[in-house]
Amino acid sequence: MMSDKVREQILAIQATGLTNMFDTIMVQKLANDMNYYELVIFIEEHRKEYVQFILTGKTE
Repeated sequence: MMSDKVREQILAIQATGLTNMFDTIMVQKLANDMNYYELVIFIEEHRKEYVQFILTGKTE
């Protein structure tokens, strides 16, 4: 289950337009640079749920 905080962090990185959101390594780098440590860990542990959110906007 994705927390609201992680969802907000994903959307914040997406809004920057700095990377393709499927480039998870770059998303994690940007998240780390922006102190979004929850997102870094979420992608590492829940990659499938992350990709599902990017594709569909669904968190469950």
